[in-house]
Amino acid sequence: MNFILLILIPIAIGLWAQMKVKSAYGKYVQVPSRGRITGREAAQAVMESAGIYDVDIVECHGTLTDHYDPTNKRLALSQDNYRGCSLAALGVSAHEAGHAIQHAQAYAPLNLRMALVPVTSIASQALPFVMLGGFMLFHSPMLINLGIAIYLILTVFQLVTLPVEFDASKRAKAQLVGLGIIEQDEMIGVNKTLDAAAYTYVAAFVSSLGWLLYMLLGNRD
Repeated sequence: MNFILLILIPIAIGLWAQMKVKSAYGKYVQVPSRGRITGREAAQAVMESAGIYDVDIVECHGTLTDHYDPTNKRLALSQDNYRGCSLAALGVSAHEAGHAIQHAQAYAPLNLRMALVPVTSIASQALPFVMLGGFMLFHSPMLINLGIAIYLILTVFQLVTLPVEFDASKRAKAQLVGLGIIEQDEMIGVNKTLDAAAYTYVAAFVSSLGWLLYMLLGNRD
């Protein structure tokens, strides 16, 4: 029963969230904004409105591979969002620009997330080996405890990620209308795209938490 509640249900939620974001993005990437402003232009306008002029905006490969790199002050947008003027492109681009604003304003949750990146990266890389050794090969209590520690790190990271992502979307929605990039009635496409993306972050947190609780309960038994 614990496996169903803590592992299978979160997996189902994660799959649903992924389908939701792909569906919303796939729909609204086909809907052009009336202003025909590209994602790159929107991101630049949002950042400049906050006095940010030192962030490079570059094009990257893939779909929904958009991200902000605080270390190099680089905002990367996938081709459809960099060049496109769709409601989805504007929403995603403004969202990433929101992260640049967070960085410039020393937004506390973002700073904490950045501080957690190195240890989270190590934990993510070690997890497959620890899980394999702890459960399938040696049934080692030490490896199981190490797995618990790793999932604790991942869960904390996913928890900290939530306010970072929600805040970036909030900033994006306000700026797109406030700067006149899109009109108020066009916000439905932006809202549905960004809200669907938010589900994936919630699903990631629920999944990490589920594994952590499952391992803790199993270890106690």
